[in-house]
Amino acid sequence: MKVGLDLYSLRSQGWTPFEQLDYCKRLGLNVAHFGTESFQQFDDEHLREVRAHAADLGLDVEFGIGSICESSPGFRHERGTAVEQASWGLHVASVLGSPILRCLLGGAQERRTSTPLATHIANVIDTCKAVRGQALELGVKLAVETHGDLQGWEMRALIEEAGADYVGALLDTGNALMLHEDPMVTLEYLAPYLIASHIRDTVVWPHPSGAAAQWVAMGDGNVGIAEVAARYRELCPDVPFVLEILTGSPPRVLNYLEAEYWQAFPEGRAAEFARFERLVRRGLPYMGTMVTVTRDEEVPEEYAAALVAQQRYDVERSVRYCQDVLGMGE
Repeated sequence: MKVGLDLYSLRSQGWTPFEQLDYCKRLGLNVAHFGTESFQQFDDEHLREVRAHAADLGLDVEFGIGSICESSPGFRHERGTAVEQASWGLHVASVLGSPILRCLLGGAQERRTSTPLATHIANVIDTCKAVRGQALELGVKLAVETHGDLQGWEMRALIEEAGADYVGALLDTGNALMLHEDPMVTLEYLAPYLIASHIRDTVVWPHPSGAAAQWVAMGDGNVGIAEVAARYRELCPDVPFVLEILTGSPPRVLNYLEAEYWQAFPEGRAAEFARFERLVRRGLPYMGTMVTVTRDEEVPEEYAAALVAQQRYDVERSVRYCQDVLGMGE
């Protein structure tokens, strides 16, 4: 099975796309997943140069953008309409040689906006349908990410409504846990439609308000990532196992012992929550070394330098875990 890296994992390194590709090659990876943050320019000539460099290194390329839901608080209106951004993303993906365009609804906030979640979902489906012809013509599928907004069953319903001939799922195992969902549950729902992935490990443990969860390097978690990987290999052998390693964030509390939490999950499924709770009850906090900084927090330059080094350190040992322990890679 091919192993790759979402290059957002290296977002603080200040590297060009070519340097990022060289790094992936040194690590023995097979796939490089680019986001818009990797590029300073998007002219076709530059994109073709990146594609050619990846081909010379024997690397496959994937490309992704952000929200395609105009009602999402995180939607970037200054970049055009959702349809315009999706259309542009499909073009860039095609020029880069990416078979998928990663996109998303939004994040956890969409479950608590005055606009109902169902409306956000409908807006994503409308955007997808508006670019269906272009996607089919280019041979690029829309890979909608589980981005802390939708649980597995909700994403599956979105894909089936939009049309699985040109829309598929991007499984993010770390985001699944932030919605009190065992990533094995998410995988089981989405496996028939899975076309891409962002894989990372997580620790979960009991908290007075419910549970705490923190992203860690591969192999450092307690959520059964090896079992998830084995099932992934069984169900989706042709879908690259792409890592997204996002260490450095403090734990997040899921306050599901408080009534207000469930207002965002009016259709919560008890049996699936119980599978998550089993993970929590046998979990302990991460006891390894990690620099943690709250997003947008001003920190001394020494902290910032440590976070830059930590990105590479945790990416590299996560890749080794996949290669040496999980037996992945080509």
